[in-house]
Amino acid sequence: MNRPAGVVERITVTSQLLHANLVGASPARTVDVYLPPGGAAGCPLLVDLVGFTGGGLSHTRWKAFGENVPARLDRLIASGAMPPVAVAFPDCFVRLGGNQYIDSVAMGPWERFLCDELVPAVEGRYGCGGVGRRGVFGKSSGGYGALVHAMRRADVWAAAACHSGDVAFEWCYLPDLPPALRVLEPLGGSVAALLAAIEATDKPGEERLEALMMCAMAASYDPDPTAPFGVRLPVDPLTCELDPERWQRWLAWDPLRMVDACAANLRTLRGLYIDCGRRDQYNLVYGARQLHRALDRLAVPHRYDEFDDDHNAIDYRMDDSLPFLARALA
Repeated sequence: MNRPAGVVERITVTSQLLHANLVGASPARTVDVYLPPGGAAGCPLLVDLVGFTGGGLSHTRWKAFGENVPARLDRLIASGAMPPVAVAFPDCFVRLGGNQYIDSVAMGPWERFLCDELVPAVEGRYGCGGVGRRGVFGKSSGGYGALVHAMRRADVWAAAACHSGDVAFEWCYLPDLPPALRVLEPLGGSVAALLAAIEATDKPGEERLEALMMCAMAASYDPDPTAPFGVRLPVDPLTCELDPERWQRWLAWDPLRMVDACAANLRTLRGLYIDCGRRDQYNLVYGARQLHRALDRLAVPHRYDEFDDDHNAIDYRMDDSLPFLARALA
């Protein structure tokens, strides 16, 4: 079908904030920017945060038997389902495999990079966005990032959409800590050895990647500057007994624990969208339901949806969230 098509431009944003981190994250970050038909000037700006092991560029590449996000945007805009928007797809991948988009002495100050460097760079170049005209969205770790940014940085973001984001840490992280120890124990507990094993093969395997994910979470929520890559898991490496002090530092970043203190920020948003699959294999639907209940209790306006699917291959949910954000910001 012939329809007006936007264009994707690739730029580099060189950060002054990302120079100091323990995972070797480069301060020069590649960013793809979708410009709608007719150009981005005066349009709202959306920023796409991808899930663990992903990078923003994965959402702009060609996709077999489906649409990448720019093609989805072209269709939704051409059909009238949403007004035109500009969308930035930053590459925030780091060597530990992913990003929670918060500030960490180990992973880097990603919240500040996105809010204080990426957004001004894109807006200054393309004339889009501005106060009250910025939204952030993502799935899984990206959904977590979008939600926490909405909670903490309502001065920057006016709308947010969280697809299957990390909420209720007891249910989404604790079950993965024993398997992570089983992977790390033969490697002497070494994160460097785990990375070497993953990087030495074309097929690292789900167990290794999920162990690496737990390391990335530790480096995000409770970084230890004295440990390699800043990783110190919140459990005894031999018995898997929980370290209460370390675990509390993780829980401080759980959206369920943050929501009361951040309710005033959330009430200023022009749109907040949360959804999750009822069969989510990381138990995230239970956290989503608890968060929905808390938002109702706090009188925070939001849209909450559940759908009959699991955690994987749910990009089609953007057919709902992208128009929601664009209309909220238009």
